[in-house]
Amino acid sequence: MGEMVEFAANGSTARGYVAAAGRSGPGVIVLQEWWGLVPQIKGVCDLLADEGFTALAPDLYHGEMATHTEMDKAGELMTSLPPERAARDMSAAIDYLLGHDACSSSTVGVTGFCMGGLLTLRIAAIAGDRVSAAAPFYGAPLGDDSLDWSNLSAKVEGHFAASDDFFPPDACEALAQQLRDMGKDVVFHTYEGTGHGFGNWEDPLGTYNEQAWSTAWSRALSLLRANVT
Repeated sequence: MGEMVEFAANGSTARGYVAAAGRSGPGVIVLQEWWGLVPQIKGVCDLLADEGFTALAPDLYHGEMATHTEMDKAGELMTSLPPERAARDMSAAIDYLLGHDACSSSTVGVTGFCMGGLLTLRIAAIAGDRVSAAAPFYGAPLGDDSLDWSNLSAKVEGHFAASDDFFPPDACEALAQQLRDMGKDVVFHTYEGTGHGFGNWEDPLGTYNEQAWSTAWSRALSLLRANVT
C-alpha cells in the first residue's frame, strides 16, 4: 500500500515508509520497535491507512534492522542509536508529514512500540503542540530525569503489559501519575494476562495476545480520531 520516501532532516537526509488512504487524512507518525523498520511496522502504517489516516514510519536505524532471531543485534542497534539523531529524524518526519499532500491535519498523532513507545513520549515532549495525541505501546522513558515535559501538550493514552521486565507496570503508572501531577492529560492502560510485545502479530517473543491487541488498537484509533485534526 505504501512507499519509501526521503526527506530533509536538519542538513542531512532521512527516510521512511508512508502509507496513505485513497483520500487525504490526519497524519500519524509510527515509531519502530528495536528490530528496526521491519514489515510489521510498515503493516501498522497500512492499518492506519485503512482507517483513513496518512501514516509515516521513519527509519531510525538508517537501513539497519534485525530479524526476530537476532535479539543481540536488535539490542545493539537500539543502544547505539544516537539520541540526537533519533530526535532530529522524528522531528523532520513530523514536518514532512504535515507538508504531505495526503495529510489533512495541522498536528500529528504518534504511536510506537517498545523502543518506539518510549520514543513516542519523548518526541511528544520535544515537539510540543505539533503532536496532539500520543499512543505508546509497552514502552516509556522511565527514570529519564533529563526529559523536559513542560512542552507536552498531547493527550496521551498508553498501553502496557501486566508482566513486563523491560517496562514494569508500576513504574509506568508512576510516570503517568507524575505527568498528571504536572497537569498533563495522561492515561495508561495495563492489560491483564499480557507480556511485553503483546501487540506484535508476528509474535517474536511468544506474547502476542489478539484480544488485548484488538482492545488497545481500538482505543488508539479512537484517541487519534478525536485529537488529530
